[in-house]
Amino acid sequence: MSAKYLTADGRSLFRIYRDTRFSKDKTPYKTHVGLYFRHTRAAEADTPGLYLHLEPRQVFLGAGIWHPGTPAVKRIRDGLAARPEAWRAAVAAVEPEWRLGEGDPLKRPPAGFRADHPLIDDLKRRSFTIVSPLTQREVTARGFLDTCEARAAHARPFMQFLCRALGVEY
Repeated sequence: MSAKYLTADGRSLFRIYRDTRFSKDKTPYKTHVGLYFRHTRAAEADTPGLYLHLEPRQVFLGAGIWHPGTPAVKRIRDGLAARPEAWRAAVAAVEPEWRLGEGDPLKRPPAGFRADHPLIDDLKRRSFTIVSPLTQREVTARGFLDTCEARAAHARPFMQFLCRALGVEY
């Protein structure tokens, strides 16, 4: 894992609760815990990161970049178009532990790309993520952190592709 490029800070732990003191609805805002490990250059630019989602019956690791800004998404799309084999290789390298996230794709091709482009489905993505499901047994077992570290290391080719497209190191 490229731990030197991923960091945790005060914003890494997503809170599970919301202030319900003045609300009639006392249900929690969230029923899960999320942890996000940012790229060390995240303050300067849109960058990919690693996310851990913990919720009963839904536990997973996520890697990549969720809804990047317009300049970043353009750079990633341009990277896909310029290096289609590298994109395919990065996605194939993380399988079967990871699969591409589905997200909410554009309905039409993004500006500057033809509808018949061989990677049009990937170019229509709004987010460039991969997901690795985990079981509750894995999460509660000894060695869970080792499992996370191994899966994060396995996501390296995908993260490297995104970082290269965005002009940051990984």
